[in-house]
Amino acid sequence: MAQYTRIEVAMVMKESGMVPLFYHPDIELGKKVLKACYDGGARLLEFTARGDFAYEVFSELNKFAIKELPGMIMGVGSITDAAAASLYMQMGANFIVTPSLREDIAIVCNRRKVLWSPGCGSLTEINKAEEMGCEIVKLFPGNIYGPAFVKGITGPQPWTSIMPTGGVSTEESNLKGWFDAGVTCVGMGSKLISKEILAKQDFAQLEDAVRQALATIKRLKS
Repeated sequence: MAQYTRIEVAMVMKESGMVPLFYHPDIELGKKVLKACYDGGARLLEFTARGDFAYEVFSELNKFAIKELPGMIMGVGSITDAAAASLYMQMGANFIVTPSLREDIAIVCNRRKVLWSPGCGSLTEINKAEEMGCEIVKLFPGNIYGPAFVKGITGPQPWTSIMPTGGVSTEESNLKGWFDAGVTCVGMGSKLISKEILAKQDFAQLEDAVRQALATIKRLKS
């Protein structure tokens, strides 16, 4: 079961401002990625469960995080139905991220007080998600909507917390656009944990990239 409540996870998302996203079928590679992100200061990681037997990989990574990386909060993304959400929560997922808004996922997550972040693309969807108890809405795909969309929502609805995924990079100008618009945090995948880093297994570079991105976000938020 989850080690952190949805409120605790939401607070860490708000404080750190970034959720790294990652998937790879190699468990040992995944552990090294997780350790590099942790050493760089990240305390959240969304495992994007897209491959065959991905649940087996997540199970091992979460066990590793619990044993070796105190304070690391592991969640799962790319969840498309309640059965998958329940499966990963059985393995200790501390938050569930979905590409679209689904009430069945909201119900099973709320039952366990696990944070769920649904992909939304309209004010109507955002409001519906909040009515169902969503703490932080995922804006997806972020590169299609952009910071202007976020500003248009957070202006009249300052209580809305938004996490864009897609279209977010480590460049300060990119991050500044998002945080100036009022996002709570950002989800960052291949622009942070790149194919090149994985191919070279340059985990020192990944650690440095995570550290610099978090420092930029902290500066922008202050």
